[in-house]
Amino acid sequence: MTRIRRPLVGTLATLLLAGATVAGAGTASAASQAPAGKTKAVDFAGTVALSNCSGSLIKMPNSTDSDPGLVMTNGHCLETGMPGPGEVITDQPSSRTFTLLNSSAGSAGTLRATKVSYSTMTDTDVTLYELDMTYAQIKQRYKIDALNLSADHPTAGTPIKVVSGYWKKIYSCNVDGFVYQLREGDWTWKDSLRYTPSCNTIGGTSGSPVIDANSGKVIAINNTGNENGEQCTVNNPCEVDENGQVTVRQGTNYAEETYGIGKCFGSGNKLDLTLPGCELPRTTDDGLARQR
Repeated sequence: MTRIRRPLVGTLATLLLAGATVAGAGTASAASQAPAGKTKAVDFAGTVALSNCSGSLIKMPNSTDSDPGLVMTNGHCLETGMPGPGEVITDQPSSRTFTLLNSSAGSAGTLRATKVSYSTMTDTDVTLYELDMTYAQIKQRYKIDALNLSADHPTAGTPIKVVSGYWKKIYSCNVDGFVYQLREGDWTWKDSLRYTPSCNTIGGTSGSPVIDANSGKVIAINNTGNENGEQCTVNNPCEVDENGQVTVRQGTNYAEETYGIGKCFGSGNKLDLTLPGCELPRTTDDGLARQR
């Protein structure tokens, strides 16, 4: 499942579900001093703050400026409660609001959802909200571009930035590797991304975009970590390999890959789980997610 954290500050009194990274935590001003000629430094522009989590305004690989915007966060950050094992939520009305951040982590404005396009904690841990404004309208009003979702599977060793809109903090580390199955409580995720050991997490970073520092594209969504060294319990995910062998890595943190999400959205940013190549779980007649 996800990381349910105890409040870390007095104002944080609700569920804070974590999974982020911090290793040489960078700042927008420090990042802006990157050598000339390299990819634009990662900053806060396009990230969002939720009431209990972090998130981002994202564009699918085939999205156009006239499409309604999409905000991505974790499935466990859903305002109506965490989806159960095997549960998939689609086209659920929502009026949730998000604080859109600019490059220096200031508030650029407020975004509002019209519906939950998709949410699940089966195989992955993601919620996608459709907004009441197009990317072009957001750009015109707030001068902010969406973050681009990569269509490629991430690579081990890649330098990454985890950008928390909730805490207004950027965390830096590398992709350590990938996990066949990550189990936490009653939930199981597939092909999860593991951070290098120097990454530490705090509550409220759940849903943060994991950005490839080289390409500037989103490659995963931050979601959990093993806090106490327990095996496969809530707040203590365990790794399970192809042979069923279980490994516990206390203090290690994880994210869920996002490269396949774009294959499940057609023209107009509309969810279509029947599209070729779409592997997101979908509901069956009995209401449970189809394992594909």
